[in-house]
Amino acid sequence: MSDTNLSAFIWSVADLLRGDYRQSEYGRVILPFTVLRRLDCVLEPTKDAVLAEKKLRDKAKLNAEPFLLKKSGQHFCNTSPLDLKKLMGDQDSIAENLRHYVQGFSPAVRDIFESFEFHLQIDRLAKANLLYLVTEKFANIDLHPNKVSNAEMGLVFEELIRKFAELSNETAGEHFTPREVIRLMVNLLFIEDDDALAKPGVVRSLYDPTAGTGGMLSIAGEHLAELNPKARLVMYGQELNPESYAICKADMLIKGQDIKNIIFGNTLSADGLPGEKFDYMLSNPPFGVEWKKIEKEVRREAEQQGFNGRFGPGLPRVSDGSLLFLLHLVSKMRPAKDGGSRFGIVLNGSPLFTGGAGSGESEIRRYMLENDLVEAIIGLPTDMFYNTGISTYVWVVSNRKPEHRKGKLQLIDASGFSQKMRKSLGSKRKELRPEHIEDITRIFGDFKKVTRDGVPISRIFKNEEFGYRTITVERPQRDAKGNVVVGEKGKGKGKPVADADLRDTENVSLSEGVEAYFKREVLPHAADAWIDEEKTKVGYEIPFNRHFYVFKPPRPLAEIDAELKGVTDRIVTMIGELSR
Repeated sequence: MSDTNLSAFIWSVADLLRGDYRQSEYGRVILPFTVLRRLDCVLEPTKDAVLAEKKLRDKAKLNAEPFLLKKSGQHFCNTSPLDLKKLMGDQDSIAENLRHYVQGFSPAVRDIFESFEFHLQIDRLAKANLLYLVTEKFANIDLHPNKVSNAEMGLVFEELIRKFAELSNETAGEHFTPREVIRLMVNLLFIEDDDALAKPGVVRSLYDPTAGTGGMLSIAGEHLAELNPKARLVMYGQELNPESYAICKADMLIKGQDIKNIIFGNTLSADGLPGEKFDYMLSNPPFGVEWKKIEKEVRREAEQQGFNGRFGPGLPRVSDGSLLFLLHLVSKMRPAKDGGSRFGIVLNGSPLFTGGAGSGESEIRRYMLENDLVEAIIGLPTDMFYNTGISTYVWVVSNRKPEHRKGKLQLIDASGFSQKMRKSLGSKRKELRPEHIEDITRIFGDFKKVTRDGVPISRIFKNEEFGYRTITVERPQRDAKGNVVVGEKGKGKGKPVADADLRDTENVSLSEGVEAYFKREVLPHAADAWIDEEKTKVGYEIPFNRHFYVFKPPRPLAEIDAELKGVTDRIVTMIGELSR
């Protein structure tokens, strides 16, 4: 049975649920039952051997789990004598027996069903007299690995996830990243390493701190499998939403990954993988979400650990935690001497420019650029995501830049690379076609200035071009006679007293000397001004749109006048017709 037919067959379960469940709730039943049946089929060949081994080890009063896992040949096992086929033999006790069967799984698998709140669905289905019918549907699906491979099963599961995401756009927006956006990010992540990844038996690690339903991990795995079927990608992730966590963990289990690497909880306040470093990372953190609930924990780490922790460079304002995820990923980078790391993260526009010199945001940008960590920033089209139509940007970050990229940052304006969707999904009205993804990937890989039809697409800058000094320009107080007031004590004794009402600030590019700027731009207009050196701050911002702005001259006045005259003439004619 093909994966399309299989998913359609599983989808037919919705016919049973219609009326008792809303469309947006179908996934709460179908996803955990799909997982349950797959695990049921995977364990069937070793079921008897596992039960016999358990009996033996229990008699010897030994910890049975390692022996049972060895017998099952999987990362999990089930010690219940029941399976889905046997459940069909006792219709009256289906709810009790199903709970007993689920409890027989290894703790990591039980955690999936607990996160799905599967026990609530068992109760709800039983109350609606649907539990036996639904269980019977799944018991009759053949999901044995010799019929449906891990890769095929993963595709089926992903298709179901997407269907349910489309039926519930509010959930999709929070926990589901459009597949074509992930494909682009994966391309950007792997493009410079294609040769290394093609080597036989290569093993690499991939981490997503905001894993959602696992889409980024899955698509990265698919891409590497296409590149090198003998390569292995070990996947890690953490997710805050219980249902998304369950789906992600189940998807990883179906694909043969070790699900101990998928952690539940808030990545920022409780890092579930402390001390771990990774080869690659991907993330689409929530846009513009405040971090007030976890402020205490984050500030404590920043103050106590400084640069030995995750948040040494600075903390953004509490209203937007996007840059905290950026710093978290930086902390997970493998040291350059050990091979280094690369990661891609989707952020909205505010991390590019919010906050003046000395602010947390500016200090984070300063850290990223002065340590030469940012390879490129790609501006995506608007209306790409399910829950927002705002502009979004992919940051490609690495501590092992190729030689030709060192000290430089590439900006790519891909806002025109899209097509309108036939049917909108929430705020998502546009999509990237495969040719768009290939084009953007090629522009990134070529690392050159690109202009099309007079419009800049790719520009390359030195890191310091985004830096500036904010200088404080002072002017003296004057008394009623216009004389300069001087200080009478302390370190300001004998020096002009600054007039706060005349105080001003100027931003001076790091590529230009402060004195030269001051002499050229300030002194000709205020000969008595001076710079308060103690207040000078270094800042960084990335004014993305400014670098791609193309001036469009206004139309000739004669053309505008002619158009206005035409409008006026029509109005006069209409008024004349009304007065007849």
